[in-house]
Amino acid sequence: MKLTKTHIEELYKFTRKHFVEHYDVQTELVDHLANDIEEIWVTQQHLSFQEARDKSFKKFGIFGFMDVIDAKQKQMNKRYWKIIIRFAKEWFTVPKIVTTSIIFLFFFVMLQIKFSEYFLLGILTLLIIYDIINFSRKRKKFKIRKKKKKKIFLLESMIGNTRNSFTGLTLMNLFNIVNLTKFEFSNLEIHWVILISTGSTLLCITFYIILIIIPQRAEELLKETYPEYKLVNNL
Repeated sequence: MKLTKTHIEELYKFTRKHFVEHYDVQTELVDHLANDIEEIWVTQQHLSFQEARDKSFKKFGIFGFMDVIDAKQKQMNKRYWKIIIRFAKEWFTVPKIVTTSIIFLFFFVMLQIKFSEYFLLGILTLLIIYDIINFSRKRKKFKIRKKKKKKIFLLESMIGNTRNSFTGLTLMNLFNIVNLTKFEFSNLEIHWVILISTGSTLLCITFYIILIIIPQRAEELLKETYPEYKLVNNL
């Protein structure tokens, strides 16, 4: 026996019912379930579609699809960081190396000014506010697309929504470190100033890549990652 188009649609609904939100993960699970159901029917033809489906689902264990979801998220996290590194490399070519040098010099000079820690706290506060506003807007768009039952891919969600939990969490941690440790950066030795300036520059570049560049190149990245992306979005 072979699965029909209606059966496949039912399997997609089944995965959504079991908390699989992203279309690419749903598709992988549906493909696995479909193949397994057809294998079950080879030896147990008396089983209904629902019975064969449930028998196949039990093979995933007590946590259901959660292990598969976690594995796919870890896999996509690695790809996401490769994308960040790819764009980061562009900053070490002309003319962006000039911009990078200016950012470094800004931090290098600022850190030697008295009460420079308050300047850093001010910058971090503005970045946190921007990140919260930006995150809220994208979260709202994600919920609207979800209500309309639009097909959302895992990488698409990371670019516009979760961002690998990097920006907001990192900014808050940096704010707490600067605020709670009461560093007086103006009293630091020059090698520490250089080190902190370098770290701050790299963080600025990373934030810019995550918040600006990657979202701008999202369409390109999604088509590159998912061959079916263009077809799905044209349906």
